[in-house]
Parts: sequence; C-alpha cells; structure tokens
Amino acid sequence: MSKKVAVYGMLVALAFLLSYVETLIPFSFAIQGLKLGLANLVVITALYCVGERGAFAVSMVRIVLTGLTFTSLSVMLYSLGGGLLSFFCMVLAKRFTSFGITGVSVLGGVTHNLGQLLVAVFVVHTGSLLYYFPALLAAGTVAGALIGLLGRMVTERLRPFLQQGV
Repeated sequence: MSKKVAVYGMLVALAFLLSYVETLIPFSFAIQGLKLGLANLVVITALYCVGERGAFAVSMVRIVLTGLTFTSLSVMLYSLGGGLLSFFCMVLAKRFTSFGITGVSVLGGVTHNLGQLLVAVFVVHTGSLLYYFPALLAAGTVAGALIGLLGRMVTERLRPFLQQGV
C-alpha cells in the first residue's frame, strides 16, 4: 500500500510540476489559452502503467491543485470539463480500439479542447464559440501527437518500475 501511495504521489507531483513549467513558457497564438498539455504526459503514462483508476486520480488531483495554485476557480471549471471528457474518451479508445498510445493521446488532446469549449458555450450561453473548434482541433491534434510520442517512450521505460509499486 505504501508503494502505491508513493507512486501516485510522484505522478501527481510530476504532473503538477509540468503544469507549473507550462505556465512559464510564453506560448500564445491567435487563440487565448492554448497550451502544450505537458502534464498530460504524466496522465497518459499513468493510464498505461498504473491503470485507469490511478490515472484518473492523478489527473483530477493535478487539475484541482493547479487550479487552486496557478489559476482561478473558473479556469479550473474549464480544465475539469476538458479533463473529464478527455479522460473518458482516452479510456474508451484504449479499451475498444486498436489505437496506440499516440492515437489515444491525440484523441485526448482533441476532446480536452472540445470539453473546454463546451463548458465555455454553457457558461457564456452562446454557440458562436464553436467557431473556434477547427483551430482547437488542429492544436489538440498536434499537441496530442507530441505528448503521445513522448508518452510512448516514457511508458516503455517506466512501465516495469511503476507496475512494481502498484
């Protein structure tokens, strides 16, 4: 049990650290709020190394900690919407398709952006925000592919160590 807690603690700490690092990177395009999703590297690795429950816990704890530390409650709401939709779509893709880690990550990147956009439409009460979706689709695909490629490399190296502790 103590090994499991240590592994999850390390994963949350790493995801939290990568979220912080991402706030330091001046990365802005025409759409406000676009990010690389570095912390999702930890989530995708956890999904393949420690399982769905553990990865879900890591993802949700990271979103809440990041929201309370670096952003606001409203930003945390958008992150939770994107994170929940993304996570459940990644789990379904992992279970029922032949997608590899990179494909699952791309789906996660795209659906994270979609989830945030749907929360924004609900909060602002206007469907015109959906015009951003093509740009967010492209951004989610590129970021998801990069995170997926890195995730595959990290997972191959860490799986034996992380599975021992859980």
